[in-house]
Amino acid sequence: MTFGPRMLKTGIAVTLALYISVWLHFSSPVIAAVAALFAMQPSIYRSWRYVLEQVQTNTLGAAIAMLAGTFFTNEPIAVGVVCVLVIMICIKLKMDESIGLTLVTVVAVMEASGQWDFALNRFLLSLIGIASAFVINIAFLPPKPKAQFHEQARAVFTQLSLLLRTAVSDEMKEKIFREQKQALYDRLTSLAAKYKLLEEEQKKIRRVKYREKRQLVVDKQMLVTLQKGYEVLEAVQEHFFQAERTPEMNKSYDRHLEKMIKFHEHVLLKFEDKLKPGSWDSAPAEEANDLFMKRAAESFNERKGGSLRLLIVASAIYDYGHQTARLSRMVDHVDEDDEDDEEEKETAKVAKTEA
Repeated sequence: MTFGPRMLKTGIAVTLALYISVWLHFSSPVIAAVAALFAMQPSIYRSWRYVLEQVQTNTLGAAIAMLAGTFFTNEPIAVGVVCVLVIMICIKLKMDESIGLTLVTVVAVMEASGQWDFALNRFLLSLIGIASAFVINIAFLPPKPKAQFHEQARAVFTQLSLLLRTAVSDEMKEKIFREQKQALYDRLTSLAAKYKLLEEEQKKIRRVKYREKRQLVVDKQMLVTLQKGYEVLEAVQEHFFQAERTPEMNKSYDRHLEKMIKFHEHVLLKFEDKLKPGSWDSAPAEEANDLFMKRAAESFNERKGGSLRLLIVASAIYDYGHQTARLSRMVDHVDEDDEDDEEEKETAKVAKTEA
């Protein structure tokens, strides 16, 4: 885990919650600090959703805890039974994420044993912590899932390309390769979670423009392409070295995999607008990918099924190249939309000047 804005904001939110609690002369301000810790979320949408859920479940939990505290006092068995009841209600309402903080509120309120003013104090402390985390998350270094997604995608590709370039040639030490592959898997999992945040942000927090929808499709395809690259690593590790093959086959697979990696790299550079217009064409790479798969199938037929494992590896590489080609076409369409937008803006500007 690396130090990031969310860690810093969590500390600031806790500090703010404690200061507000002390300023308002609330007892046990630590409850507000705990609430702030739970409430810090990785996106604005999730922060807003978390606030709404917490207000509902905390209000309900506090009310149940007050009633239970009035009739059953704060006996341990009573606290346990109420906690189970609140958990069941939260699950029924499909608000599982709010269970942790709600239980903190329930236990704190039941400690009051029917003293309503004391219980209200505990409940308000929880709300102060939730509000502090929400305000800090929006006002201070607000989350930028799109920029973070693209940055992580580039980092994942860098690691993926290193492993793919050494997979067939078997140059990397086995222990290092396993460690790097596991690290790549963890990064891909994190990237998929980041895409989910990006999708939520665009679809649920505001009305999305057509171009933004197209961009979201490109981002999803970018993730799919990286996942297909990881599947190539899996296929090579599981089947390539166990298959019957010749030195010429080794060179053929290694060279073609290098072409697909370079193809993927050029598509990302095109997406980042770092290539000169017309300096690169994806057609040769797509044709090479089709030819590679055709030759792999012919080799399989000629050897009467002896290279089935190689055919599995070839299929994984072909699918990786195919998904890269899809990504390339999507990036081209987004670029065309950008050019059309610029022309429309320029036309509108000229018309406004003439008017």
